[in-house]
Amino acid sequence: MCGISGIKAKGDQERNIKQMSLLLQHRGPENTSFYNYENYWLGHNRLRIIDIKNGDQPMFNSDKSVAIIFNGEIYNYRSLKARLKSKGFIFKTKSDTEVLINLYLDKGLRMFEFLNGIFAFAILDKNYDRLLLGRDHFGVKPLFYFHSNDSLIFSSESKAILSHPMVPKVKNKNAIHLLANLRYIQSKEGIFKDIYQIPPGCYIKYENNIVKVKSY
Repeated sequence: MCGISGIKAKGDQERNIKQMSLLLQHRGPENTSFYNYENYWLGHNRLRIIDIKNGDQPMFNSDKSVAIIFNGEIYNYRSLKARLKSKGFIFKTKSDTEVLINLYLDKGLRMFEFLNGIFAFAILDKNYDRLLLGRDHFGVKPLFYFHSNDSLIFSSESKAILSHPMVPKVKNKNAIHLLANLRYIQSKEGIFKDIYQIPPGCYIKYENNIVKVKSY
């Protein structure tokens, strides 16, 4: 288990992204890292499992135009890695995270068709000024987001999003009703208003301040 968090917003967000990561420290107590590019801020809390020495994140492609933060495990990463190597992709680590970033470079938004695993990840693609947020087929790994005007905030847990001063602290009575009566929430809504879950088997493409939720 790891924790991922991110902010796309104007102004200095260093304090906010660090506070978000602090609230996720229990998910990844062995390493905490941050990355900032223009209005994008990424944070990662890592529990080291695969490639303990070289697998810290954010992880980048060769020219650092694409960055990834990842929580989960890709079960078929070895076979995917072999295929990517046959196409000329070079790997510097033994991590399944690096497989994800190269699969994105190879397949783009079609990458989800090839994945077998449990995952929640964010890919920042500077070439398209794009954030890609993906969640596994059954929603084993959590991923929440808040979107307002020209800002997007996401995290493995809603409490990290709530720590951002931009986010209203308002309960979602309908979601609480569902949780109390059904023991789960049927929709993409969360316990707090305007904080949504990415549905299982879906991804978000965030470009030009527009959130598009798509099923794969």
